[in-house]
Amino acid sequence: MTQAKRARTEEPDAEVAGKAPPPREPFRWSKGFDMKDPRLRKAWEEDGYVLLKGVLQEDELERLEESIAADGGIISHAHGRDDGMGRQTRMALWNHPGEDVTGMIARVPKVAGVMAELLGGEVYHYHTKLMMKDARTGGAHLWHQDFGYWSNNGCLYPHMGTCFITMDRMDRENAGLEVLRGSHKLGLLQHHKTGAQAEADKTRMGWAMEAGLEHVHLEMEPGDALFFHCLTLHTSGQNHSDRRRWCFLIAYNRADNQPMIEHHHPRYTPLSPASDDAIRDTATPLVDPTGKDFMDPTDDKSVAKYAEHGFH
Repeated sequence: MTQAKRARTEEPDAEVAGKAPPPREPFRWSKGFDMKDPRLRKAWEEDGYVLLKGVLQEDELERLEESIAADGGIISHAHGRDDGMGRQTRMALWNHPGEDVTGMIARVPKVAGVMAELLGGEVYHYHTKLMMKDARTGGAHLWHQDFGYWSNNGCLYPHMGTCFITMDRMDRENAGLEVLRGSHKLGLLQHHKTGAQAEADKTRMGWAMEAGLEHVHLEMEPGDALFFHCLTLHTSGQNHSDRRRWCFLIAYNRADNQPMIEHHHPRYTPLSPASDDAIRDTATPLVDPTGKDFMDPTDDKSVAKYAEHGFH
């Protein structure tokens, strides 16, 4: 069994209905990793995502945990997000990477560089989120495409993607991420607001599954990264387990996809690259909120702005 366990529907004709291609082995990060490997592009174009294992090493994850918990760290900016089914997921969101540990994660080549290769050009930081699905309380995220939110922000083209980094072991038991493999090829589905979330059209979702698109339940270890297209359909359930499931998500936009309107996330802002050792470098501060532009859960206007447009 590969790292991604798969649930299939009845198998229709492959040519007509888009039968899922054979399982794809994940990639593994190491020094000297070839970001221009054509297999990366092939996975991205066929599946709508790339699973890259071992992007953050143990010492880097430790620094991330320290930075989140430190005085003035990310936890102090967290707020609860209701899933409409009686549960909440805690979240912190900020618009600019900054100069601290969390900012370096968004700027290192093994994250930003990989995304630039996959999106086919220079990228900039659209925002970062820390999503905290705590044990026994973490809420669900409905089936959606990120571009279902971002297209409303004046982003014309789906030249956008997210790097989803797990901080804990993630599997079905603790409400791991689920994706519909190849669903980025469907184009943008209609989305309907459900509570504070946008939910993809259920009819077309059903058709996609009937047509044989593969429903993948991802299993990832701490430090693994999933790079996924902004049109890839994804979801996750409520966390009923005794294990937390935290993840660190960096959203990127291609530099030439300038949003047409001012909104609650940045327009093009050049992203200063960092070395791959910047996360573990002791010269990098654990916490420096300067210029990060957090969504402020104590500011009613800030919360209302995000609630109107979606917490994405």
